[in-house]
Order: sequence, then C-alpha cells, then structure tokens
Amino acid sequence: MHCFSRSLCSLVCKWTYSAEKGWDDSFWKMIGLEDLIDDTYSKIGNLVLPPGASLGTGLLPEAARELGLPSGIAVAASLIDAHAGGLGVIGADVRGHGLTCEGQPVTSRLAVICGTSSCHMGISKDPIFVPGVWGPYFSAMVPGFWLNEGGQSVTGKLIDHMVQGHPAFPELQAKATARCQSIYAYLNSHLDLIKKAQPVGFLTVDLHVWPDFHGNRSPLADLTLKGMVTGLTLSQDLDDLAILYLATVQAIAFGTRFIIETMEAAGHSLRTLFLCGGLSKNPLFVQMHADITGMPVVLSQEVESVLVGAAILGACASGDFTSVQEAMARMSNVGKVVFPERADKKYYDKKYQVFLRMVEHQKEYSSIMNGS
Repeated sequence: MHCFSRSLCSLVCKWTYSAEKGWDDSFWKMIGLEDLIDDTYSKIGNLVLPPGASLGTGLLPEAARELGLPSGIAVAASLIDAHAGGLGVIGADVRGHGLTCEGQPVTSRLAVICGTSSCHMGISKDPIFVPGVWGPYFSAMVPGFWLNEGGQSVTGKLIDHMVQGHPAFPELQAKATARCQSIYAYLNSHLDLIKKAQPVGFLTVDLHVWPDFHGNRSPLADLTLKGMVTGLTLSQDLDDLAILYLATVQAIAFGTRFIIETMEAAGHSLRTLFLCGGLSKNPLFVQMHADITGMPVVLSQEVESVLVGAAILGACASGDFTSVQEAMARMSNVGKVVFPERADKKYYDKKYQVFLRMVEHQKEYSSIMNGS
C-alpha cells in the first residue's frame, strides 16, 4: 500500500497539476474521484509547492507548544522518506576523492536508499521515460529536476529471510554473541576466513540467486515473479550459510545493475552510486554493489541521510540557503568512497548473464505450467 500510495501521489502531481493551470479536472473525473473537484479542491488543497518552500507563517502556536519549539519557526514543504534520503546524499561535494563524477552534473549520480527495501533515485534536466521505473516526476526530489525512481521490493528483509531460515542460524547467533558482534559482521569475517586466496565474491561460482521473493518492482514491474536459488547441496554448516548470504547480497547488487542498465538505455548517464540507509553500513553489501555495477560507491559522513535531507529542506525554508541545490552541496559530506575491484569484472559479468537467464527460465516454467 505504501508503494502504491507513493506512486499514485507522484503520478497525480506529475500529470494533473501545473503551476499555471492548477489541477486537471478531467483526470479526477476519469478515475471516479470527481468529488475532489468540489469547492475548488478544498479537500486536497489547490496549491502545490516545491520541496523546501516555506509554508504559511511558520509553526502555529498550538503545534509549537506540543513540540516545544518557538512559534513561527519556518516549516518546509516536505518529502517522503526515501526522497529525503536521496536529497541528503546526491548533492555532496566530491572534490578530492578521485571520482569521475567530479565536475560532472548531478544527473550523473544515482542515490540508492537501501534498507528493508531499496529505492534508486536518478534525476534529469529533461523528462526521461524508463520502462518499469516510476516517473518522470518534476521537482519530486530536487526542485527543477525530473525524478525517476527504481526499486527493489525486498533487500534487507530478503537477507534476513535467507540467513534466519538456514539450519546453521542458531550456531551463527551463538558465535556472533560470543564475539559481541552482529550476525552480519560475523558472517563477513567468516567469509574472509573461508575464501582462502581467491576474492571473496568467487565463493558463489556455483550458487546463484534471483532475489524477487516478493515480486519485482523495477525494471520488470512484475509482481508475480518469485525467488530462485540454484546450486544447493546437502551441506547445512556455517560455511554454507555464509556463502548463501553472500550470493543473496550479490543478487541484490545484480538487481541494482539491472535497474541502472535499464535507466541508461532510456537516456540516463550514470557514473557514481551514492548509498545510504541501514544496508549501507554493511561493507560487504557496499563492496558488492561497487564490484557488480562497476561504479564507485560514495557513503555519506552522516549515515542517517533521510535526516540530512529533512534538515536541507528546513534550512531552505528558513532562508539559510537560497536553493535546495546550494544546501545539498553545503550540508552533505562524503564519508568514504569504495571503488570496484576491476580485476573481478569478468567474473561478475558471467554471473550477471546467469542472473538474467534465471528470470527467463522462470518465465518459461510458468508458461509450461499455465499452458494448455
């Protein structure tokens, strides 16, 4: 419902409202919501403001008392959580970090807000229509730019599902607790132990995952798709669990690559990933995204980038900055840059071929089972 509501809201704002003409009455009539037209749209309002615009006379006295804030303090036109996260990372000043996006327009950057699910935010000066990717929506994230938003319905939740459902999970919990580590920090260190001389990603040469256990949001937009795993053995030990975890993380990164390639085929030109959210705290997740997409990953100095995005909006509403773009460059800071391991490219290109074939095979199986 959250994803549908976000999509509907953005769709309505994109296609039915303009600053010059207001709402388009014909749209509401077409979808059976003509009652919203009554009294000059009194039910939903008739004024749409860009993110960061100052609202009214500021915080009203009653709200100020409840929040313990000064009455009249500036209140900004807001954003949904993922869009605020994108705002908090995508405009960071990257000078001095050896990135190809230095000196390039902000449209060369892709913000990935990754937690329970993941959202992929790319902006453009002109509208770009990308199959299976939401948008384009004007000023939906960065004022003056069109937004395209790709997404993966489950990412952090999928990793939890795969790890917690494995027979070796109780052993993992006990060993992680004994070391005062999270289960994922322990798994990352365990992978380093069993990889021997090879790169850690090569441990999944025979194990492949298609990650759409909850359907595909982008770029296939197919809710009927299911998850797939190929290469299972009878092993149920901790090594087996660690490698399955690794294959799942890789599958999510391959999903990001699939979204990027679809966006680029439609006209985007992307060079650098900007990650935030809970999964960006996992170094394996970050490195796999760099290696599999072939792009450097920028991590923010402040990991709670949604809060940074909200602060950017407030700073604009209060007049501390003249534009959201200026506030983004001043308030977002690079914490770390992770570069891809170029020597591993051939391996991941092969795994990506398998990744894409898995979904085609799934469609073939469905056709066989549902055919006459």
